Amino acid sequence: MTAPVHLAGSYVSDLRTVLRGQDFRRLFATRLVSQASDGAFQVALASLIFFSPERAATAEAAAAAFAVSLLPYTLVGPFAGVLLDRWRRRQVLLRANLLRAVMVLGVAALVATGTVGPVLYVAVLACLSVNRFFLAGLGASLPHVVPDDQLVMANSVSPTAGTVAAIVGGGLGYGLRDVLGAGNATDATVLAVAAVGYLLSALVASRMHPDLLGPDEEAHQQAPRAAAGQHARHVVRGLADGARHVRERRHALHALTAIGAHRFAYGISTIATILLCRNYFNDAADVDGGLRLLALVFAASGAGFAVAALVTPVAARRLGPAGWITTCFFGAAAAEYIFVVFLTIPVLLGGAFALGVAAQGAKICVDSIVQTWVDDAYRGRVFSFYDVVFNAAFVLAALVAVLVVPVDGYSRLLYGGIATLYLLTAVVHGLSERRLSAPAKP
Repeated sequence: MTAPVHLAGSYVSDLRTVLRGQDFRRLFATRLVSQASDGAFQVALASLIFFSPERAATAEAAAAAFAVSLLPYTLVGPFAGVLLDRWRRRQVLLRANLLRAVMVLGVAALVATGTVGPVLYVAVLACLSVNRFFLAGLGASLPHVVPDDQLVMANSVSPTAGTVAAIVGGGLGYGLRDVLGAGNATDATVLAVAAVGYLLSALVASRMHPDLLGPDEEAHQQAPRAAAGQHARHVVRGLADGARHVRERRHALHALTAIGAHRFAYGISTIATILLCRNYFNDAADVDGGLRLLALVFAASGAGFAVAALVTPVAARRLGPAGWITTCFFGAAAAEYIFVVFLTIPVLLGGAFALGVAAQGAKICVDSIVQTWVDDAYRGRVFSFYDVVFNAAFVLAALVAVLVVPVDGYSRLLYGGIATLYLLTAVVHGLSERRLSAPAKP
């Protein structure tokens, strides 16, 4: 019991250190409330798309839904980045939440009237596009509320706790659905609750000073003024600037390459998991049973995220952030190889936990590496480039999943391929960082 107690004590000590900062606490609270609302929003969408009795769950349907939901993160990211280097980021957080509250209420009205189709998808795309500005703003703002030597801890607390908050919000949305019963009226009610959450998050953000989160005056002057315009060429130029900035900082480049490979593998695994819950472990007609199992899988994954927040600061201090990224992906490979041998519900839940630890542990370190190695003048554009890599890899995985994931979600060859990709990512990333850190020969 000594090791867990030591880890918990270290975590609590570091957490107290970070939470002493009033500005960090307010940014942290803004994230938690907003992402809890995201969780409820996503449960309502999952109920409509994946777990409605009248709709079959297939790899094609899952891929289409993920492509639609992640498209704003891929396409809006470049716009968010260049504008976050021009606009006051606190104002972005405030106004994005206010706008989302109004838009989600509009989606709730569509759902309540039974509107399911292109109109609803466009409305959802609009909501998620605004969310892209919010999340990119959080990543670019964090270095303004904590010192550099606390970034790893802040990144273990903030994004991880945000993910856990989303899972809790999803759990509350699922509980509300369970109490009220499945149907459009229930989904609309869950969406309305999410809208209230966005309003509360905006209220918390309003308590921060408008200039607190940057960009710095020097960064503001360096950022290209034309990028604030609406012309696509300026947005592309801003994204290219961010990519070049990353290329010149090899540690950040290696980290983003590794997280992109992870997201591709994780995306295929996620789509397979949805189909496992709906079609492999349950009768396809038993949508409530499938949704219950998926909720358990997400809970196990959320527990993994929480453990990642606990162990990552300690592991990163001992192994270095890059070393912990490599270790996480070795662990993910091991979990996926187990699925090749046998798969039961307990094994699925254990694998979800292990992948949660690996995914969030790696992301915490990637966030910290990027924040440490890029200049504030480029931070918004680099984080948006990061978002494009992060989400485009998942969209690509969704497209590949149509070809490789069977209708019930299980294939030994499939899981063997995912595991091997994780293994190769761990090896290549570890060797690349070792060469970069090796002293130059005279």
